[in-house]
Amino acid sequence: MDSVWIALALSLKVAGWATAITLVLGVAVGYLLARKRFPGRELLDTLLTLPMVMPPTVLGYYLLVLMGKRSAFGAWLHESFGINLIFTWQGAVIAASVVAFPLVFKPARAAFEAVDGQLEQAARVLGISELAVFFRVTLPLAWRGILAGVLLAFARALGEFGATLMVAGSIPGKTQTLSIAVYEAVQAGQDDVANLLVLITSAVCVTVLLLAGRLAPGRIANR
Repeated sequence: MDSVWIALALSLKVAGWATAITLVLGVAVGYLLARKRFPGRELLDTLLTLPMVMPPTVLGYYLLVLMGKRSAFGAWLHESFGINLIFTWQGAVIAASVVAFPLVFKPARAAFEAVDGQLEQAARVLGISELAVFFRVTLPLAWRGILAGVLLAFARALGEFGATLMVAGSIPGKTQTLSIAVYEAVQAGQDDVANLLVLITSAVCVTVLLLAGRLAPGRIANR
């Protein structure tokens, strides 16, 4: 059963890093689209939301083409820094980040749009810098919606299968996450291992969803 706990630890590491990446990028892009008006704004929103509806295997294929050694970007990484992201846990992090990104970006944008602009303007009148306005006014008012999205992104990254398998493969102890381990166990007829993996994954996801539900802005407002 050591392989089960190794897969769990790897999944938590991949999901943790992916969540951290999506938190930074999702909040930044969500704030940009919530506060700025520019041509192509809604088109950009649509493109950034695509990972939510596009098949994960298609996303995985795009990432495989982008990061492979035959691509300009992949060749540059390999030749300049000796970095190869294919069939590595770092590649799994990138795949999980792309899939989970809309789950942070969309709630973050909605949360920032719900913040009363008059409060931000009042802070500016008092001489507070834009950076201080963001961290002292905007973010504290929007953090519940953002955190709910972050929890959903963590659960999505933890259960990611298609894109991760395409990019990172299934190397036991290196890139074999929980969802991939479940697939491999079923294929090998190891029902006891598959059942344990499914129970662990389900318990973590249910816990995360319960927490996200408690942090939902609408529910908070009704208390």
